[in-house]
This record gives sequence, C-alpha cells and structure tokens, in this order.
Amino acid sequence: MPSTPYLVAVLAIVFTITLALRAVPFAVLRTLRTSPIVRQLSAWMPVGILAILAVTALHGSVAAEPHTTPYALLAVAVTAGVHLALGRRTILSVGIGTAVYVALVNAL
Repeated sequence: MPSTPYLVAVLAIVFTITLALRAVPFAVLRTLRTSPIVRQLSAWMPVGILAILAVTALHGSVAAEPHTTPYALLAVAVTAGVHLALGRRTILSVGIGTAVYVALVNAL
C-alpha cells in the first residue's frame, strides 16, 4: 500500500493537471473571440455535430431494420419542419422527430 504522502502528492498532481486542462481552452478562447474563424466555427460546429449524430443513428436503425427507412426519412422531415417552424429549438425538434419515428415503427 502506498504511503499517505505519496497518495496526496498523486492527487495534487491529478487535480492540477485536470484543472489546467479545463481552464486553458477558456483562457485561449478569450484571445480568439474576435477571430472570424472562431466565429464561423461557433456557428457551424453544432450543426455539423448534429448532422453526424443523425447520420450515424439513421444508418444504425436502417441497417438493423431496412423496412423502417421510409419512417426514418419521414421523421427526419418532421424534425426539420418542427425545427424551422417553432423557432429553431433543437431539443423540441429532436424530441418530436424521435417520438414520430418511434410511433411509426411501433404502430405499423
């Protein structure tokens, strides 16, 4: 069993490294806030991440059950429509689109 001072030293090092890794991006971002590249990334990255998640989820569900492809496409259309019609509320549109997909798959 390691000694107490050794464990305290390890915990202090882990705490310092974790804190530094969490704080450094915010410190760097403060200097980059006026950068046009950072502004573009902040606008497009959420859309890109959501698109990647959607494609991955659709691929998984369609590959598992190919007969659900029309339901998945309809749910995507509903999600996009709700997103545009109700003020671009991501959680609401994804939730309604998911509910539509689950209802279609289980009802038909």
